[in-house]
Amino acid sequence: MNSKHFLVAAALAVMAGSALAQPETQVEVKKAPGQVTMSGTARVTATVVAIEAATRTVSLRDKTGKVVSLVVGEEARNFDQLKVGDVVTAEYKEAITLTLKKQGGGKSAVSEHESMDRSAPGARPGGTAGREVTVLADVVAINAKTKMVTLRGPKGNTLDLMVEDPEQMKNIKKGDQVQAVYTEAVAVSVEPAAGK
Repeated sequence: MNSKHFLVAAALAVMAGSALAQPETQVEVKKAPGQVTMSGTARVTATVVAIEAATRTVSLRDKTGKVVSLVVGEEARNFDQLKVGDVVTAEYKEAITLTLKKQGGGKSAVSEHESMDRSAPGARPGGTAGREVTVLADVVAINAKTKMVTLRGPKGNTLDLMVEDPEQMKNIKKGDQVQAVYTEAVAVSVEPAAGK
């Protein structure tokens, strides 16, 4: 799956979430010496209230009663198995982990990995898509007064990051490297209406 298809899928999930009631969200921050991870999850659940097979349009109603119609692309398998009353759940997750690599040594770099899994032919509709981007950047400047650390990436671009935690700031030295791993994923599942 290329980035364009992943971003379209993620955008569709986010649009559905913003058009429907506010999604259930969860945010978590974990810290350890030389490392911090921030992650978040948004989940939206809605019930299928109408299906227009000719245009592949599905109307969904959220728990507040708001209805939104979405066109389901041809890449989504098993559309014909959708039924009025089915419950659709879309979950979007993203996380970033920053890890300090003392005394550098590696060459700054970027790598990206994407994945996609659609339901098997004949199975319930649904699927997942994900992306992971890893960047290794060099610490080129530190300003303890402003709590700013300047990183230089593999293409020579720089980024200033504010480090709020004084204990983390004490560990960072010019010449160190920071590895950033960003992941995002979207999953869509469909369950039959209760009692069916």
